[in-house]
Amino acid sequence: MGTSPIAGVVRATCAAIWLRLKASVLPHPTRQQWLDIAQGFLERAQFPNCIGALDGKHIRVKKPPNSGSQYYNYKQYFYVVLLALADTNYRFIIVHIGSYGSTADARIFRASRLGRWLQPNQLDVPQPANLPGSTGPPAPYVVVGD
Repeated sequence: MGTSPIAGVVRATCAAIWLRLKASVLPHPTRQQWLDIAQGFLERAQFPNCIGALDGKHIRVKKPPNSGSQYYNYKQYFYVVLLALADTNYRFIIVHIGSYGSTADARIFRASRLGRWLQPNQLDVPQPANLPGSTGPPAPYVVVGD
């Protein structure tokens, strides 16, 4: 078999595996899971009301066909970007994979499903809560990133 048919089989197989397993491997966190994650950040990092750490990782790839310079970044290689929200145990909570290497993390975040889901709170993030030892107004839950 040639490269093109094999690549198609690999893509189709990966897509089928992801569709079948994504709900069990990376389910949307429940409100209680968000609270547990926030408790982890409070205990391990003394960071209250934090529901995740966000960062992007550039993954080097061969130049995709007909992509021009879209996947080419300042390091002078071709990359796709893995944007991930992780808990204090370094486990992925939500991921976004495949953005162009030439795109900044903040822009990828805004355009990702994660960024869009957080705006209207489609992820069941808990309502603002008082910070430990505070009697002031409740503070929102936040995501930390670089």
